[in-house]
Parts: sequence; C-alpha cells; structure tokens
Amino acid sequence: MPELPEVEHLRRSLEPALLGAKILRAAVLRDDMVHPGEPNSRGAEERPSRSPSMTAGLLRGDSIDRLERRGKQLAIIGRSGRVVCIHLGMSGQLRHVDGGRRIEPNSHIHVRWWLERSAGEKGRLIFRDPRRFGGVWTYPDRSALEAHRWSRLGPDALSVSRGELVSALGGTSRPVKAALLDQALIAGLGNIYVDEALFRSGVHPATPADALDPRQVAELQRSIRVILRRAIKAGGTTLRDYTDGSGRAGRFAVDHAVYGRAGRPCLQCGSVLIRSLIGQRTTVNCPSCQPPALAGTTGQNHGANPPVTHDPDEQSTNHVRRSAGRRVGRSSGSLPTPYRK
Repeated sequence: MPELPEVEHLRRSLEPALLGAKILRAAVLRDDMVHPGEPNSRGAEERPSRSPSMTAGLLRGDSIDRLERRGKQLAIIGRSGRVVCIHLGMSGQLRHVDGGRRIEPNSHIHVRWWLERSAGEKGRLIFRDPRRFGGVWTYPDRSALEAHRWSRLGPDALSVSRGELVSALGGTSRPVKAALLDQALIAGLGNIYVDEALFRSGVHPATPADALDPRQVAELQRSIRVILRRAIKAGGTTLRDYTDGSGRAGRFAVDHAVYGRAGRPCLQCGSVLIRSLIGQRTTVNCPSCQPPALAGTTGQNHGANPPVTHDPDEQSTNHVRRSAGRRVGRSSGSLPTPYRK
C-alpha cells in the first residue's frame, strides 16, 4: 500500500500540472469507487451515481487551487472550496496525462477529469485502481473533509513532534510496531517505513509502546522523519503498482535496510535478519541491532528465529533492489544512506 512518502511525492509531482487548471468535465466509470463524503439524514453515505451532482462534486467547472495531504490521503481543493479526497488503497494510481497522449483501454480507470490550463494546454487526470481497495470521496468544503474523514487521523508522521509521539505511544501497551501502524495514533506510516524507522532507531518491534523510555522515543521520532524525508526525495517505494503523477516508479526500495530482506545479512552488523508476525503484519528486524528491551516482550514468533519464508512483497522488493543495485553499483554490505547516522 502506498504510504506517506509515496502520496507526498505524488502530490508534489502533480502540482505543476494541476494547480490553476480548470476542470472542464469529469466522468465516473465505476460508481462504487466514488463516495459523497457527508452522511445523509439517516447517518449513511448516499449511494453514488453518475448524475450531474456527482460530477459537480468531482470539481466539474472548478479550478484547482491546491493539493493537500494528510497521512496516506490526498485532497484536491477547488477555488470554490469543494474538495475531492483520494485514497490509493493497495494499487491505486493518480496520473496526469497530456492531452494528445493515448490512454490504454480497459486499464481499471474509475474516474477521469478533463483539464485545461490558462495557456490553453489540455490534459487529463485519471484515477485507476485494479484491486479497488482505494476510492474517491467528495466534500462541499475543507471543514467537511476534516470533520468526516481527517479528524479520525492522528498527527501526520512527517511533522509529528516528540511530545505528540510520546502521547500516542504512552497510551497503549501494544507492540510499538502495531501502534505505529494505527492511523488514529500516527497518520501515514505503513509496514515498510515502520520497519525501517524501528531499525534505524534500534527499537525492537515487539517492545510495548508504553515501555519506551524518553531517549528511545526521541530517537524513534528522529528516525521516522529522516526515513520519510529521504524516501520522498527518492520518489517513494515501488513494489508493484505505485507510480507518481507522471507514471514514474519510486526508487527507494534499493535503500531498504530490513523490509523484504528476511534471511539476509544485516547491513549494519551482519546478523541474519529475522521475519515474524506482529499484529498479523510481516515484520523484519535485526536481532542484534534491535534486541528485545524487556523480558517477556518477544511474544509469538519473536523469541527465536522463525523459519524464513519470502512473501510476495519481499520477492518484489528484492527484485527491485537487485535491479536498482546494479544501476547504482552499491555493494551488498554497504549501509543505505538513511541509516548513516
């Protein structure tokens, strides 16, 4: 699933083409992928439709004022104040296509927008999502987006303060890996960047969140921000489907230190990285660089090295890493840039 770095890079890559552009028309190609974001009088969301009111909610006739991101969600805000919120889910893509460029038919496109810039340049914005775990939500204004969707999210991981992280983690005894994945506590982190940040900070992923001492929380907060910023600069991570607004894949997979590398040597100490499950999520950590902090915190599958199996995400990551490694000439034993403290 695209995480904060992918969505933030997507936002930045789309801004040059979208800001100031007028939306001439919009089309919904699959009704169940577009949702009016405000509940009706019965407390339920209205059924989507391809009516004129639906496409008006998709900013038809409006001009794009700005793009905002919160966690893993992207908002397109029109000058009228109307808002379209997009969640990419597992396989979603939001791409700008120049006016003269052909779009492949039957390519899981669910929403299209036709754009025109002030200089008369034409273009299209498409939302596609083969697996359909994402979606598009429409709101009459920014305050409705906040009230009905973004208020459920915790502080954004890119700007979370030490105090906010202390508050979020201090209120739960869940493993810190599971706590960091909870979007209501911290918005934007997913499996990739939680594993990477915990490795950089030297925190075992099964440590109870409320057992972290102030030094560990401070180091974790720094690590989260460093990893996210460098991932954004690299265009994020592409495992299968993610591309930015121009269709380019992310390049950060080559710098993964632990994610997708179970059974391989730690790039920092040489120990074999171990794979386990925490909160039903595949977790990879170094038993030497991230020793269990407290007795009794290892839990199921954490006390001993479990049998190493490579899931599809790991295989895909390793393929990307090998290809990228050949391009940049990085040796297998060198530590990726984000981990050189």
